[in-house]
Amino acid sequence: MAYFTTSDGKRLYYEDAGTGQPLLCLAGLTRNCRDFSFLAPHVADLRMISMDYRGRGKSDFDADYMNYNILREGQDAVELLDHLGLENVTLLGTSRGGLVAMALATSHPDRLAGVILNDVGPVIELGSIAKIMGYVGNRPTSKTYDDAAHALGVMMESQFPGVSLDIWRQQVENQYIQTDTGLELRYDPALRNALIEQAANTPTPDLWPLFDALHDIPTSVIRGANSDLLSTATVQEMHARHPKLISTEVPDRGHVPFLNELQSLDLIHQILDAT
Repeated sequence: MAYFTTSDGKRLYYEDAGTGQPLLCLAGLTRNCRDFSFLAPHVADLRMISMDYRGRGKSDFDADYMNYNILREGQDAVELLDHLGLENVTLLGTSRGGLVAMALATSHPDRLAGVILNDVGPVIELGSIAKIMGYVGNRPTSKTYDDAAHALGVMMESQFPGVSLDIWRQQVENQYIQTDTGLELRYDPALRNALIEQAANTPTPDLWPLFDALHDIPTSVIRGANSDLLSTATVQEMHARHPKLISTEVPDRGHVPFLNELQSLDLIHQILDAT
């Protein structure tokens, strides 16, 4: 296990495997390095680096939960690159990780050789925000991995038709910790407080300027065909504003694709070949 210490004293966990071209993987809002376990077997020729944000996975929780924000998380990612002695990397950002990537395009564009956005863009659909707030910070009602896998499979069937129970079992193991009293979150429940207070204290931000900062950086976007977070209209506008943008749509996937799909892998390698 590997850790580094941030400029404000937090001990953050990261994984660094392989010796090829560096790919920094940043996970979704409540997720961790395990978010990329489905991708890892398909990129053995790369140097795959992933980080648990503060308050997630094996990283330190932050007593000031307002530090759970994309600017601080982006700074943590830059400090990880400094720790590893890497001048720049291609950044693969799933959901929240894609927002971090766009923020870094404004503050540290020199650190981004390329960007891959996994089912996220500068417009987050309101229905998806409500769905996220329905679960963030709450322990699952299921008491075991098996029960949680079954419940997740039923809930996600419309967006992810045909996905096996084994896959959902792996997903819930990635997201929760089995204890004697049931399943615990692999992140700080105070993340919910951060989201609520940030929304109350600041107007809804316009994320298009962040996306526009990617104009000179090789960029691509993966969209799950059944996504409720990233719309086709947003992807079309992204193409209009970034003429060199590469995109793909993954059938039978919602938010978010697992990244082991043929379409996802082809797009990831297109960007890596361009950087």
